[in-house]
Amino acid sequence: MASSVTLSGLASGIDYSSIVDQLIALERVPENTLRTQQSLIQRQNTAYTSLKTQIATLQSKLAALTSELFDSRQTSVSDTTKATTSATAGATVGTYNFTVTQLASAAALRGAADVGAPLNPADPFATAGTFTVNGQQLSVATTDSLQDILDNITAATGVTATYNAGADTITLASGSEIVLGSATDTSNFLTAARLTNNGTGAITSSGSLGAVKPASHLDAANFTTPITGSGSFQINGVTISYDAATDTVNDVLARINNSAAGVTASYDALADRFTLTNKAAGDIGFALADVSGNFLAATGLATGTLQRGQNLLYTVNGSDPRVSPTNTVTDGGLSVTVHQTGSFSVEVGADTAKIKTAITDFVDAYNKIQSLIETDTASSTDADGEVTAGLLAGERDVNSLAARLRSLAASSVSGLSGAISRLSQLGYKTSGYDNQLTLDNADALDSALTNNLADVKALFTTATTGIAPRFTEYLDNITGDEGWIAVHQDTLTKQSADIDRQIEAMERRIASDRERMLAAFMAMEQAQQRINAQMEYLTRQFNNNSSNS
Repeated sequence: MASSVTLSGLASGIDYSSIVDQLIALERVPENTLRTQQSLIQRQNTAYTSLKTQIATLQSKLAALTSELFDSRQTSVSDTTKATTSATAGATVGTYNFTVTQLASAAALRGAADVGAPLNPADPFATAGTFTVNGQQLSVATTDSLQDILDNITAATGVTATYNAGADTITLASGSEIVLGSATDTSNFLTAARLTNNGTGAITSSGSLGAVKPASHLDAANFTTPITGSGSFQINGVTISYDAATDTVNDVLARINNSAAGVTASYDALADRFTLTNKAAGDIGFALADVSGNFLAATGLATGTLQRGQNLLYTVNGSDPRVSPTNTVTDGGLSVTVHQTGSFSVEVGADTAKIKTAITDFVDAYNKIQSLIETDTASSTDADGEVTAGLLAGERDVNSLAARLRSLAASSVSGLSGAISRLSQLGYKTSGYDNQLTLDNADALDSALTNNLADVKALFTTATTGIAPRFTEYLDNITGDEGWIAVHQDTLTKQSADIDRQIEAMERRIASDRERMLAAFMAMEQAQQRINAQMEYLTRQFNNNSSNS
C-alpha cells in the first residue's frame, strides 16, 4: 500500500494518492466539527468542576461559622512570669484578680540513710589517677584496694591514714595542718572518701562511705540488708516485680518510674538514700508494701520519712482562700497555670480576631464563586468585532445560582430579636453589577463584634434561618448526587462519550472508503499499464512494417 501511495500515477500520470487524501479530508469535515463540539463540552464540564470546587470551599467556610466559633475566647495575663492562661469556648467573660500565697509542690518519701553496707578495705575504692596530700602527689591504680591507698598515704606523706569499720569512715591524722588536693588531681579518691580541708591536723570522712552499687544486680549491690531471690512490692497499689540475680538496682528504679504508680524513684549516692517523689503535686502521701521479698525494707523506703507536699493557696477577686493540689486551676472554662507567688490579673474576652477571620473567609469564598460565574457566563468581543460567549453563557441554572447566592447574602434573617438581622449591618454591601460582597464599613463590623457579639452569632447560626444554615442547605441541594450540577456534568459526559462513538464510526467508514478508492485507482492504473503496453507493441509493429516497405 505504501508503494502505491508513494509511486501513484506512474502509468496514468495522475497523482491519485493526493486525490484520495483530499477526498478523505472532505469526508473528515463533519468529524472535525464534532471534535470542536466535544472540546467545548469538555471545557464546559471542567468549568462545572471548578464551580463545584469553589462551592466546596464556601461550604467549608460556612461549616466554621458555628456557635462554638462565636463562643471562642482569648485570654491575657498582666504578668506572664507569674502565670499562663487559656480558655475554652463559652468561658465567662471578665477580669479575674488572683493572689497566690503558696505554690503547689510534690511530696517525697525519703528513705533511711546509709542503706549500703560498710566498705571492705580489701576492695578497689577509687578511680585510677593522682591525688595530693600535703603537696605530695600520690598515684592510684585501678586494682588498688582502699587499704593499699591508705598505706601509700602513710608511707609517702607521714600522715596517718586509717579506716574505722564501725563508723565506716576514713581518718587522716598529723601533728600539723593537713592540706588536701591540687588543681591537677585526676583520681576521685578525696571525693569518694568525703575528705575535705578543715585547717587542722585531723580530717575524717563527712559521712559513711559504704554505698549501694546501682549498676550491680540486687544480690550484689552492697545493701546492708541483703536482697535475694525474686519478689515484688506495691507502690500506690501498683505491683513491681524483681529478680535479685538478674535485675540491677537501676532496672528496678526504671521499672518504678515507668509504671502507673505515679512516682519517681531515685538514689542519692552521697546520702546513700533512696527517695520516692510524687509526680503529682499537692499534699498527698504514699502507699507502700512489700508483697514478697524485702526490697522496700532493704532500700529504707519502708521506714522512710514523708516530706509533705504543698497545695496551691490563692484567692480570686477577693474570695475566701482557695486550695488546689496542682499549680493549674480550672474553673468555668478558664485554665490558669501559676508559676510564681504574688498578684496578677487575667482578662477573658471573646476572640473577635478569630471570629472576624472566619467571617472574612466566608465572604472571600462567596466572592470567588461570583467572580467565577461572571467569568464563565460573560461574552467577549475581539478587535474584529467577533463575539465569543462564555463557557457557561446561557446556562439558566448557573445564572440562577449567582442570583440566589446574592439574595441569601442580602436578605434579612427572620426570627431575630437583636439589633442585627442582615450582613449590611456589619458593614457589607452587595453590588448588582458583579454580585460581590464588599466591606464598605470596617468600623461597623468591629463595633458589632465588640458590642453585639450575641446578635452577630444569631445572625450566622440561628437554626434554619441563619446565614450559615440557609447557605448550607441551598448549596448541599445543588451539589448533591441529585443536584443540578451533577445532572449537567453527567449530561456533558454522556455527550462527549457519544461524540467519541460517532467519530469512531466515521473513522471506520473513512478507512473503508479510502481502501475502496485506492483499490479503484490501482485498478485503473493497472488497466492503463496494459493499454500502454499494447500501444507500445502496435507502434513497434507499425514501425517495422513501414521499414520493410
